[in-house]
Amino acid sequence: MAPRSPIKLNGVVLPPHMIAAEAQHHPAKSPAAAFEAAARAIIIRTLLLEEANRRAIAAEPQLAAPGKRELDDEAKIRALIEAAIPVAEPGEDACRAFYEANGPRFRSPDLFEASHILFAAHPHDTAAYDGAVARASEAIAELLAEPGRFEAIARERSECDSRANGGRLGQITHGQTVPEFESVLYVLNEGDIAAEPVKSRFGAHVLRLDARAFGDTLPFEYVRDRIAAFLAEQTWRRDVARFVESLVSCAEIEGVEMAPARDKEAA
Repeated sequence: MAPRSPIKLNGVVLPPHMIAAEAQHHPAKSPAAAFEAAARAIIIRTLLLEEANRRAIAAEPQLAAPGKRELDDEAKIRALIEAAIPVAEPGEDACRAFYEANGPRFRSPDLFEASHILFAAHPHDTAAYDGAVARASEAIAELLAEPGRFEAIARERSECDSRANGGRLGQITHGQTVPEFESVLYVLNEGDIAAEPVKSRFGAHVLRLDARAFGDTLPFEYVRDRIAAFLAEQTWRRDVARFVESLVSCAEIEGVEMAPARDKEAA
């Protein structure tokens, strides 16, 4: 294997041992990728510190986390970023436009109250799974004749801890159950028992929808501050990236590409 070309910043070679030490903080698919990511991080940090010194930036280290104080260089870079990139508060029109374009993000969750009887089986055990489906079908047939026996059958036969509550699962929201289960909750009418066993990776379920409340879109006034904070953060991060890019573009860098390959492909 040919030796790696030295990595230079403005004519100064970055010591390989320094890059190797930094690489432990940059997990990657290969040691070479981690080494390059570390080199980029060192170059950016060096350029930021040089810019801070050029501007005569001074800063006192602050607490970065409970019990952890910034290093001097970290404080100086933070102060540089604060001075160079002020946080821009988005206007009312921008906030409202984001709200209108992202309505589903500001919708309260759909709520369900459901009960089930589980006949447990692993999908890879075909015989056991078929048996579980058959037992669930038998229970559904019994319940079609006597719906009021749901709790009693759940206590007698369910293989879920909810059997202690007569199969009641309590209040659940989107994403709290497996997709096969949740999809049926949307099509049942309140009080109905699914006509067929609901199959999941846990086994076969007898499912009853007890209650359902569809979520409402939250008023703009309720989420306006959250939108403003998100847009301000988004704009700030973009401006920081552009500031760093401007420093990189003015530097002479050899031996490493400053934009990872995936970023160039995305562009």
